[in-house]
Amino acid sequence: MNSFEMRPPARGRVLVYGAYGHTGRFVVAELVRRGLEPVLSGHSADRLADLARVYPGLEVRPAPDGRALGRAVAGTAAVVNTAGPFLDTAGPVAAAAVAAGAHYLDVTAEQPAAAATLDEVGAAAAAAGVAVLPAMAFYGGLADLLATAAAGGDPVEAVTVAVGLDGWRPTAGTRITGERNTAPRLLVDGGELVPLTAVAPAGRDWDFPAPLGRRAVVALPFSEVVLLHHHLGAKRITSYLNEEPLAQLRDPATPAPEAADTSGRSAQRFAVDVRVRVDGTERRATAVGRDIYAVTAPLLAEAVARLLDGRVRAVGARAPGEVFDAADFLAALAPDPLALTLPRPLPVR
Repeated sequence: MNSFEMRPPARGRVLVYGAYGHTGRFVVAELVRRGLEPVLSGHSADRLADLARVYPGLEVRPAPDGRALGRAVAGTAAVVNTAGPFLDTAGPVAAAAVAAGAHYLDVTAEQPAAAATLDEVGAAAAAAGVAVLPAMAFYGGLADLLATAAAGGDPVEAVTVAVGLDGWRPTAGTRITGERNTAPRLLVDGGELVPLTAVAPAGRDWDFPAPLGRRAVVALPFSEVVLLHHHLGAKRITSYLNEEPLAQLRDPATPAPEAADTSGRSAQRFAVDVRVRVDGTERRATAVGRDIYAVTAPLLAEAVARLLDGRVRAVGARAPGEVFDAADFLAALAPDPLALTLPRPLPVR
């Protein structure tokens, strides 16, 4: 029996805040596909009305201010926040969710937003018997699950994450978030979070799984460093991104993502390669897939489903690897949307 107390499992409504955004639309579609009951929410009533015409059977709860947000989350079992910048939205939305007795998940790549969420609502979430999961997404949660699965419960000395993209067409939300998030990027050195500039890891070449192959990468940590530091205890955690998508991200002329099929997914390909050092040896875990925004939806939906049916190891403000059986979680997403390689065979499903 688990040593924590969680509110009784329930299959309830799932509020999607920012449901009309690029990632939010993928999340709504995935929740509906799984037979869950999303509630459409966000700041803009007009954009919600447009989305509601696509999903005429779903409830709509606009939340243009704090009072409306409190009403919107009432009676829901979980709240998924896809509306950045999360430096602005994560605090109030997470607090409202926990106050309503609902689990909270978001998709932040912003290190300070993830850190603040873990620090500020942990005690309240634990007392309410709910889980708070910042960065339950491509950036953040995926690398944390891969590293946790690779570690297998053994003490971790170091973690290196490399993200490879064959291109990056950023959404408008990604651009706005980048302008808002000016905090120094952090990695872990000597067991402590320190500014990237204090350590300045050199660029290097990285051999990604196919179809990415060998690419030049530079140190560019996202929210995965905060999550990994929260529970693995590694003395060093570094994260890299290959150079080509970074140049596209920084170019204001780079267009937004373009759908390549009827699901709305783009043709973008990605690889996440995680190396975990345990007892002087390296263990490798990789995930390959398509469209970093679209793949966030099944990651979130799998997390929501497990929260609602009670397949959790802990509550409070946590990293995904603390809350879920990481290998089993990843196995649920293989071979589609993720092609996975882990040091141990995936659980049989």
